[in-house]
Amino acid sequence: MAKTSGRGGRVRGWLRSRRVFARREPRGGGRRRWWLGGLLMLALAGWFGLFHEDPTDVAERRRNPLPGVLSAGPGEVRVVDGDTLRLGGVTVRLAGLDAPERGQECQRADGARFDCGEAAARQLATLVGRRAVTCDTQGRDRYGRAIATCRAEGVDLAEAMVASGWAVAVAEGGRGQARYGLAEAQARSGLWGLWEGRFQTPESWRRGN
Repeated sequence: MAKTSGRGGRVRGWLRSRRVFARREPRGGGRRRWWLGGLLMLALAGWFGLFHEDPTDVAERRRNPLPGVLSAGPGEVRVVDGDTLRLGGVTVRLAGLDAPERGQECQRADGARFDCGEAAARQLATLVGRRAVTCDTQGRDRYGRAIATCRAEGVDLAEAMVASGWAVAVAEGGRGQARYGLAEAQARSGLWGLWEGRFQTPESWRRGN
């Protein structure tokens, strides 16, 4: 009886071991499952990026022929603000400068407050006038606007805006030397435009709103 019991115990143990082995993952199964899960997550991320993107941004990118050259004839350019133009259906952000936003208040030398964003837009409109404008595009910003160096009959509009004191020079890419640093230094020393009185930099003003 003891011998039979022992054999039965060994059989039951063998069956239990078979059931255990049957539940184990096959070799590499965990890695394959992780890999498939990763692919699924990537597919979902792509789906959300494709179907939940802002339609305005998509349309803007389709209209912008980047990289390349944009041009508009006299009277075909619209000034959006002190550093942004519309050439046909394309919104262009001037590279290398930052101008006050419409509604931003600055202070004149006599203490009077005024909308310096509106003043900057008027200055850019004066520089553009009814001249033909050509823009060399360099990419897009996070809003889908073309970033470009634009000239009105040979005049670099960004440099002219900074030199007049109605925009500040910025380092491209957020580092390095500002392309229009010398123009800004001349405007500052001459107390032209914004430098006549007191103002927040456009970036600082945007952070406060």
